[in-house]
Amino acid sequence: MQERIRIMSENKITRRDWIAGAAQLAAAAALPVRGLAQSQPQNETQTAQQPNTGSGRAAWMQNPRYAWGVMTHYLADWQSRVNHLEMTVDQWNKMVDGFDVDAMAKRLDSVGAGHYQISIGQNSGYYLAPNPVYDKLVGITPSKCSHRDLIADFYQSLHSRDIKLMVYLPSGAPGGDRVAREALEWQNGPYANRNFQRKWQQVIAEWSHRWSSKVVGWWFDGCYFPNSMYRSADPPNFASFGAAARAGNPGSSVAFNPGVIYRLISISPDEDFTAGEIDKPDLASVHRAADGLIDGTQLHMLSFLGEKWGMGAPRFSTDQVIGYTKKIRDYGGSVTWDVPVSIDGTIADAFLEQLTALGKAFPRTAPGAPTAAPA
Repeated sequence: MQERIRIMSENKITRRDWIAGAAQLAAAAALPVRGLAQSQPQNETQTAQQPNTGSGRAAWMQNPRYAWGVMTHYLADWQSRVNHLEMTVDQWNKMVDGFDVDAMAKRLDSVGAGHYQISIGQNSGYYLAPNPVYDKLVGITPSKCSHRDLIADFYQSLHSRDIKLMVYLPSGAPGGDRVAREALEWQNGPYANRNFQRKWQQVIAEWSHRWSSKVVGWWFDGCYFPNSMYRSADPPNFASFGAAARAGNPGSSVAFNPGVIYRLISISPDEDFTAGEIDKPDLASVHRAADGLIDGTQLHMLSFLGEKWGMGAPRFSTDQVIGYTKKIRDYGGSVTWDVPVSIDGTIADAFLEQLTALGKAFPRTAPGAPTAAPA
């Protein structure tokens, strides 16, 4: 995601702005949303920090059947640039409706991927699933959340092939949507953003309830100011943030991304696996790992096979991709590779060839991997 950093610097906007942006209306805390109202104590100061349970909720990442996977950024602004489209609500719904989930699931199964992570949305303010809580908070009509719930539709095709489903979401409001930013009262930078956090947690909890156990992992981008925003003793904090993502599935694993740090680390006992954003996987390093865990958190790396996140031709040889994956797997870690995706969800053959080679190097039928999908 370093390309995003470059773009922001050229426009005098930080990456935080690029992937997030908004805060909130003061009265929103009283909205009768089912999200956090069902998942947190009424007195938010009573929410205690939970012990790290990464060896439990994210333990599946050590299983050879699920240990490596694929990510795709399916984003309105990226697709509009690549395909020279004028993005509108109608255009976005047309695109989401045209995403062939079964074809994607078949491709993932054919290459041997054990998990799949897809972006819910990012900077444009367009999201690929409905969220009435978000719509009420930002007041944008017609809604920029798609009519189709692409995440829910993905579940059955992936589940039938025993592939786990994960989602990506920024930790801030959509930086490219001024109306949303202002409605959510987001401030980019080292600010507490407490009003924003309470609202954003409601949005997250709504999706979590909607998908329930269908989603087993959440990867939150842009947690660049953890001391300022999330390490307070009282909510909103890392504990309440994680609770929102687990509102519909207490067993769901969560990671908070502080940005590119070549030494893979955990930034909170409330996350279950390391976000592990790495732009140069040859520089990734692991220290003091034990049984696949870094200080109690499941080891995980996320990087990209293209020239940049979600775009370009393959930048590594197949042997390099296998080698980078092996380095993390040898510690008991998990690896997710981002690849570009076309407007209908197709992955180019050049990437499929590399992913197929990965599947042969790290087969799902390795010792310790179950051979059939759970009932």
